[in-house]
Amino acid sequence: MTPPRPVTLITGASAGIGAELARVFAGHGHELVLVARRRERLDALAAEISAQISAQGGRPPLVLAVDLAQPDATATIAAALDDAGLAPQYVVNDAGFGLVGHAATLSRDEQAQMIDVNIRALTELSLAFTDSLERQRGGVLNVASIAAFVPGPGMAVYYASKAYVLSFSEALAAELKPRGVRVTALCPGPVATEFAQRAGVRSDARPGLLAVPARRVAEDGYRALMAGRRRAIPGLLPKLVVAAMALVPNALLLAAVDYRQSRRRARLSEPESPAADT
Repeated sequence: MTPPRPVTLITGASAGIGAELARVFAGHGHELVLVARRRERLDALAAEISAQISAQGGRPPLVLAVDLAQPDATATIAAALDDAGLAPQYVVNDAGFGLVGHAATLSRDEQAQMIDVNIRALTELSLAFTDSLERQRGGVLNVASIAAFVPGPGMAVYYASKAYVLSFSEALAAELKPRGVRVTALCPGPVATEFAQRAGVRSDARPGLLAVPARRVAEDGYRALMAGRRRAIPGLLPKLVVAAMALVPNALLLAAVDYRQSRRRARLSEPESPAADT
């Protein structure tokens, strides 16, 4: 019997950090399985990657249009991989979203979907293929955030979900290390992607000083995973901010985050500048 081919499974691959992670992994010779809800975006990315790797004889990515908020998403992905004769060597959990606003006033259904995508699906996919990851000496890359290091009034469920991702990933790294499986939590600061628009941030909002390009985030995440590091924080300033947060009383951190999110909410009520339409 022919053994399954090793692949890198990437969720949230239709845009932003996920798409850049796909390009980075493909550039290092990995065969890809791309997962997201928007099939047309995945097809476009798969075509781009296929054109880039065709000269090296690489296989085109497998595209799976799956909504990770659905309870059977992991089983659907596993069945598709099995049918295609593929087995994950690396699992990259990038899919996730956030919402700006007070938890008590935001849609409870949408916040439950956030938990399904950011936590439940990530956990299931991190654990579903451990035997395959062990056989192939692979690993898991889970995209968290520097939001994981502080409670987040104004985005309470999102910040909490990223705290879970960081804690779970570091613990899983310790558990799977004896089996030769690497697990890395990638914790970027703000990144100019569609995530902000989904969260409810104005489209003309300028990236802050903490912003790091999505490509650099993806490259840092790849290097950290291959090196077996438990945590990666792209950019010097985000690293310094995370280090400083460990020294600041929690009450001050809460006040600072609450102030930042209140300014975001205030800007949402203002008309966008004409530059946003260009």
